[in-house]
Amino acid sequence: MSKKILGRTDVLDFPALGLFNIDVKMDTGAYTSAIHCTEIIEENNVLKCGFSSDVHQNFGDTEIVFTEFSRTNVKSSNGFKENRYKVKSEVVIFGKTYKINLTLSTRSDMKYPVLIGRQFLKQKFLIDVDLEQVSFKMKKQ
Repeated sequence: MSKKILGRTDVLDFPALGLFNIDVKMDTGAYTSAIHCTEIIEENNVLKCGFSSDVHQNFGDTEIVFTEFSRTNVKSSNGFKENRYKVKSEVVIFGKTYKINLTLSTRSDMKYPVLIGRQFLKQKFLIDVDLEQVSFKMKKQ
């Protein structure tokens, strides 16, 4: 299987979340992928998540309900461990839809609302840090 080349950043779609043209950063130092989530409420075995932002472009005001979710420990680069919710979703890259696991985190202080980690990238993509928005540029053509 040949791997496609992505740049260090891109603009991707998450159709199952109703999020389109979202700025993402490839993070080969991170194991899991993370997405900005503003409000998380768990009740009656259902997870209600608010995806909205005043800071991040194209984050509308979407609420998604997940019936399947889990929790996972995520260790940051400074060694701090955080227990986060993890959900399954979809991402479109080079016109193809892939399944992706996303941890939910408040990323309003970060430049990119989504980080794509190694767990997703491995065996599918190589990252060329000299490139940017490779999939998005192909989509626009």
